[in-house]
Amino acid sequence: MKKTLLQIVQDTLNEMDSDTVNDIDDTVESQQVAQIAQGCYYEMLGNRNWPHTRKILQLEASGDLDKPNYMKLPENLKELVFFKYETQKVDETKIVLTDVKYKHPDEFLEYISSRNSDNDNVQVVEDFQGPKLLIFNDTAPQYYTSFDDTYLVTDAYDSAVDDTLKQAKSQIVAYIIPTWTQSNSFVPDLPIDAFPAFIEEVKSTAFFTIKQMVNQKAEQKTTRQNRWLSRKSWRAHGGVRYEDYGRKSRR
Repeated sequence: MKKTLLQIVQDTLNEMDSDTVNDIDDTVESQQVAQIAQGCYYEMLGNRNWPHTRKILQLEASGDLDKPNYMKLPENLKELVFFKYETQKVDETKIVLTDVKYKHPDEFLEYISSRNSDNDNVQVVEDFQGPKLLIFNDTAPQYYTSFDDTYLVTDAYDSAVDDTLKQAKSQIVAYIIPTWTQSNSFVPDLPIDAFPAFIEEVKSTAFFTIKQMVNQKAEQKTTRQNRWLSRKSWRAHGGVRYEDYGRKSRR
């Protein structure tokens, strides 16, 4: 059964033989437990991609005529799964959504650097840090990358259709990070079968933290989180690329 934040705080305080409360702000301890619950919540969300956090969303348009091929990731986005964009021409009414494929930054730069900047359909776009990118301005995007894990950069945009890439024409599937509200009635956004583990994590962490004992539980959580981050710390692309230095087999 799912519980509200107040119920979680009350259960935890009862386990600790602390004062009974009717509001999460009633005592210093109740406030501490509520903060600990928030930390455990984000730690649990961060340890895996929960199916219920997978959403269909849109990217944010840059709105910058100097960066027409840039789109921004939503603030609450954890990991991008795929990206589609409308690619119909200016005189076409049928909506056509096409996959925009990912290239690693070095591959992306290699790909666009072969273009001729003297051609009318090649536009020079400066990145935020100054480097120049050679972008097609007469076709819909085919590839994207991200240099800063905040903005997606595409290889093209169609200036005859729009002056910049548009939010309304983007479509992404991504894992998001649900919000937390520090209120009595807030119910943490977790699957019902995850609630027992979440509540026990709150109780265990609160006991060690508030009772001023060695926080072994926090150390265990840090270890788990570091292991996760060592293999996954990006948002814009969900994969690790390894170079193959082994010898090719003869066939």
